Amino acid sequence: MSENLDSLTAAQIASGVASGDFSAVEVARAALDAIDSRDAQVRAFLQVTPELALAAAEEVDARRAAGEELPPLAGVPFAIKDNMNLVGTRTTCASRMLETYESPYTATCVRRMLDAGCVPVGKANMDEFAFGSSTESSAFHPTGNPWDPDRVPGGSSGGSAAAVAAGMAALSLGSDTGGSIRQPAALCGVVGMKPSYGAVSRYGVVAFGSSLDQVGPFGRTVEDVALAMDALVAGGSDAFDGTSRAVEASFRAHVNDDVAGGRVGVIPELMRAPGLAPEVARAVEEAADALAAQGVELIEVDLPHLDAAIAAYYAIGPAEAFSNLARFDGVRYGYREPGCPNLAEQSAKSRARGFGAEAKRRQMLGAYLLSSGVYDKYYYAAQKARTLIARDYESAFGRVDAILMPVSPTAAFKFGELSDPTQMYLSDLFTISINIVGNGGVSVPVGLGADSGLPVAAQLVGRPFDDARLLSFARAVERGLASAGRGLAGAVAPLFAGKGGDLA
Repeated sequence: MSENLDSLTAAQIASGVASGDFSAVEVARAALDAIDSRDAQVRAFLQVTPELALAAAEEVDARRAAGEELPPLAGVPFAIKDNMNLVGTRTTCASRMLETYESPYTATCVRRMLDAGCVPVGKANMDEFAFGSSTESSAFHPTGNPWDPDRVPGGSSGGSAAAVAAGMAALSLGSDTGGSIRQPAALCGVVGMKPSYGAVSRYGVVAFGSSLDQVGPFGRTVEDVALAMDALVAGGSDAFDGTSRAVEASFRAHVNDDVAGGRVGVIPELMRAPGLAPEVARAVEEAADALAAQGVELIEVDLPHLDAAIAAYYAIGPAEAFSNLARFDGVRYGYREPGCPNLAEQSAKSRARGFGAEAKRRQMLGAYLLSSGVYDKYYYAAQKARTLIARDYESAFGRVDAILMPVSPTAAFKFGELSDPTQMYLSDLFTISINIVGNGGVSVPVGLGADSGLPVAAQLVGRPFDDARLLSFARAVERGLASAGRGLAGAVAPLFAGKGGDLA
């Protein structure tokens, strides 16, 4: 059989491997060939892992040959954001500080994908320590958007999104602290889900903001994301992560549930937000129309404290980052400056050279916010704002099952276009609030913007731990757009679609 890898979804690959249409090794080699031929242009990967990929694929094929029942994602190539540990790889967080750090164990989220039969093809590029919204702050190289390599893929999980959009992996894992899965998914034209806080274990994931971080999947269809979510929550809560909790693994079983009679909230005020591009506003309206056509009732809701979300996030996030990154001092972890006469100088110089500009900026801000005389004024006030925002969402979800809103205010921007850090922070306007309150959210590609010709998307937000129901609304959007000849379900960026990665 000869078929291009980039034309197959994760569900199709798993089905084809299980039925014997092709082997897992053939799929793995096709993915590695696609990376070899495409990644010089996209630069989505920091490390490619052919030995690990082929070993995992050979195990899948051996199990099939022995007549064993295969796991649900057997043979599916996946990429891993480089802040997640995997034995046999480096975990660098795209930072010089951890450039040579070898993973001492495998993160629970990665282990569960491996247990589901996934094949690890490499570690994906990211903003350094997940600080950014464009993957430009990586210490090693930026990643290009597969739809236009002169533009950013978003961030901080830009490499993970780009790998899927360029057809180099069917699935990938990212982490989302303020939109770092949903925003790059929107910019790259793929589906990206940030599950409810605690739904997926963070054990083995290098922390940015411990009360905000959440691991989630990228895929080219909502069904693929549902399959990945089933894998990520399989096995229940993780004893190594005190914030995790058991979630029923029923995402794929319910992804095509009828949404007729459901209620989805819309926020007119958000649609008039400064900086929201008209083509993005139209994309959200198209998503609303797709839901309404399937019997969903659209109800106006209000989140009156949403305008405080960015301010609260940039007090809470840097403060937690400062605490989490204090361990990287050149003594216990990370880059060590040679020739220093004492530990104090070694720590200072190691941190000065090991961290990039954005990592330093966030830690300095966090140190200030936690200092005496400042803590009560800003950090404590941010936590009070967090409570108010959570109450707003709770009130809104008393009336609706999900809320529809934009993801990114614009389509992908050019490298260097948002050089002011404050402008970059504002690009997360529509995503930050659900990290603050812990709800789940998913970005669904709507199509190509009429003005930019680039992917635009809509976001759905759900009740806490109602993530399976949330995906059924996302699938309804995808289904409705497809019936209208819109959407990007299963698409690969045209620059790479149908080029290389053959299954022979």
